[in-house]
Amino acid sequence: MQKKLFKAQKRRPETQMDKILRQRGERQRLTIQTERTLLFIKPGGVMRGLIGEIISRIEKKGLTIKAMKLLKLNKAEAERFYDVHRDKPFFNDLVEHVTSGPILTMVVEGPQAIQVVRSLIGKTSSFEAESGTIRGDFGISITKNIVHASDSMENAEKEISFFFKKTEILRFEKPTEKKFAF
Repeated sequence: MQKKLFKAQKRRPETQMDKILRQRGERQRLTIQTERTLLFIKPGGVMRGLIGEIISRIEKKGLTIKAMKLLKLNKAEAERFYDVHRDKPFFNDLVEHVTSGPILTMVVEGPQAIQVVRSLIGKTSSFEAESGTIRGDFGISITKNIVHASDSMENAEKEISFFFKKTEILRFEKPTEKKFAF
């Protein structure tokens, strides 16, 4: 049986072989949902020169940046964006920090992008974030934790629309996506 399979692999392209294996029940087809999420680098990360490092981690993980803007939030915009945290003790410090300099906002897309980005950045508190995560490696407090990322599909949609018009989000596919996609 294995000799036949080996000969079949030589004659057929890999995609055909995958199809045959799935038909035989020897290979499960993976269905992974492509999502979009918002990620922004806070002023501390921008001012410390971490933009390249963070973008590199995103791209190395196989995610695609579909839109990007460098901007500076004013106090009213920051308060509106972080309104969900208004009653928390760190709210004023968060607003003050996020308005202290430029931020780099991005729309990131890929399979399970929300979950993948959340695990790349680590826990909200830099003290609790694991080494190897963006916040674990570069964050210095709960408000100066280098990045913000959406935590759910619903919040991703709201947060993306806060910073980007639909026409600003590009639709394209990298040549490697077809080759390496599940």
